[in-house]
This record gives sequence, structure tokens and C-alpha cells, in this order.
Amino acid sequence: MTLRDLLQRDRARRTTLVTGQVTPEAGRCVQCGICTYYCPINIDVRRHAWLGEPVQESHCLTCGECVARCPRGVLHFERIELFQP
Repeated sequence: MTLRDLLQRDRARRTTLVTGQVTPEAGRCVQCGICTYYCPINIDVRRHAWLGEPVQESHCLTCGECVARCPRGVLHFERIELFQP
């Protein structure tokens, strides 16, 4: 892997974190609560997953801990356009 590849991958990751939100697939969630347990700011991600609603909390850091820790892969990042008219 070259330095250029590494920088491009890092830029893509940062763009996703800034313009993304955590979106669940409600039908696959088994309500284990691991996503909520690992959220550093205590957002009830499990409730969002159960209801099938994206996590649109104003305090969400989009750190990706809930996405990474979900054992069933229920959560994923979805790109949103925050500044569209």
C-alpha cells in the first residue's frame, strides 16, 4: 500500500464521518444492546435500531463504535447531505 492509497482511504473515512449517520436494518436487530453499551455518549442506539430510525441525535459523534460492535451487522453508515437547500 502506498502513501497515496493510505491518504485517500483516510480522506474517505473522514468524509463518511462528517456527512453520514448511523442507519439500522430493523428486521435484523435482536435487541442485544451492545450498540448502546459501547456508545461513548450513551445514545440509546438499540431503540433506534428497534424502530428502524436513523440515529439523528445532535450529540452523535459518528465515531462508528456502534457500527463496529454490532455482532449481526445491523448498523451501517448512510451518507446524508447536511447543507443542501
